[in-house]
Amino acid sequence: MRLVLALVFLGISTSIGAQPSQVPGVSSPATGLPGESKLVSGSGGFSSSTDSSWPPESDGGTGFGQATPSAASPAQASQHPATNANAPVDANGNPIPLDRQEPKRILGFMPNFRTVAGGAKPPPPGWKYNFSVATNQATDYSSFLFLGITSLTAEATDAHPALGKGADGFYAYSWRGFLDKTDNTYLSAWLLSSLLHEDTRYYALGSGHSIPFRALYVISRQAVARTYGGRQTPNIASLGAKVLTQVFSRYYYPSSADSFSALATKFSYSVMRDVAFSAIREFYPDVAAHYIKKHREKMARLAAAQGADSVH
Repeated sequence: MRLVLALVFLGISTSIGAQPSQVPGVSSPATGLPGESKLVSGSGGFSSSTDSSWPPESDGGTGFGQATPSAASPAQASQHPATNANAPVDANGNPIPLDRQEPKRILGFMPNFRTVAGGAKPPPPGWKYNFSVATNQATDYSSFLFLGITSLTAEATDAHPALGKGADGFYAYSWRGFLDKTDNTYLSAWLLSSLLHEDTRYYALGSGHSIPFRALYVISRQAVARTYGGRQTPNIASLGAKVLTQVFSRYYYPSSADSFSALATKFSYSVMRDVAFSAIREFYPDVAAHYIKKHREKMARLAAAQGADSVH
């Protein structure tokens, strides 16, 4: 828990520190993150796009409103929240509140390409669209970062003694982990979802609902998805992909990992990871918006103090 909180505060601080001071109402310049492909160059990826085109045309940096109060009108800035010309809007064309916006990357590096902000209208799914999303997620630099961490952990704990230790063991865990991750991504985000016409993106509830209700919603999304038409449907694509990934893994893992209990354990860990990440996607905007607003208030007070000093 302490590690998660530390990462949240670090990511928010990084996002705030990277935001340039601007006159309220003036849009931010494009500030794409390192390693970010054009595929997700819209102001918030899925979550902020209201256009059915792919990729989105504009780049809004982190996906949160970025304008900060200036010395010219601190009182006005405190009464009217800063707006961004590239700020995401909902299906009715109304601006999405800051605490319901989804950034393209959580904490500055965790991909958030398959999340839809509360009320936003995402691009329609389909074979080509889903394949682009799956490829972008499978090859994102952060995926290899997490792969390295999990492989090091597995080697250090000797999860599968038959795979060995040291550099050879790390390599053995790495390529197998890569296959696991890639198989699951393409099966869930592209092949099965396209065949079954399931929209497996995460539609965040956002503020306006109680925390227990949102927590239960996060858990339920493992079993419930949407059809292309927007109806609720069993999440066969996601759960089926996890099962098939474990079936395929029998061909490249040692026999000690081939038992039903071992495969069930790996399946359970995969579900728990998805629940944990969905929880971050659901609640991160609330935390980020809180600290961004605090930062803006601080900047407004400093601007007002500087304005008062200049008068004297």
